[in-house]
Amino acid sequence: MDAAIVKMSQKGQLVVPQGIREEEGLQEGDRFIPFAVKEGVLFKKVRIPDVKIEFESLTKEMRARFKEKGVTQKDVNEAVQWARKK
Repeated sequence: MDAAIVKMSQKGQLVVPQGIREEEGLQEGDRFIPFAVKEGVLFKKVRIPDVKIEFESLTKEMRARFKEKGVTQKDVNEAVQWARKK
């Protein structure tokens, strides 16, 4: 990969050259953590889980286990009421 010079915008934004984006598989919306290093800044791509998808998956798993164990909505409501009294 050839080196490229990029310029920081007034908003502090940098553009990652297209060749690097393609080579590294970077996509719009990817998240990065910046680290100050001796001679500049290092950006590390990070994966942030989609909370909605994680919650839906967990809910689906819990419902399946409740069904497997014979736990009813009434059982859940009673458990919530019991916990609220504590």
